[in-house]
Amino acid sequence: MKHTAVGWHVELEFREDDTHTRAVAMVRLPDGSEVRAHGHATRHHTDANQPRVGEEIAGARALNELAMQLLTKAHHEIDQASGRVSHPIHA
Repeated sequence: MKHTAVGWHVELEFREDDTHTRAVAMVRLPDGSEVRAHGHATRHHTDANQPRVGEEIAGARALNELAMQLLTKAHHEIDQASGRVSHPIHA
């Protein structure tokens, strides 16, 4: 069995104001395609202003969405290669 080392770099970018944090996650795949996903966090008015916490929540939501998109992409590629409808892939 041959083992190959493969790596992906995921980029996360944030936009913030005093109440909202928006995150965009993006990965470039070896086939040349890009997958992007978004996440959002809103600070409750009674909570302390902690930008890092907003980034963690928005970033986690963007990464979760990115993971789901990658699972869907893989599912479609399995179906295309096999010529049949496979069972959905779940996280």
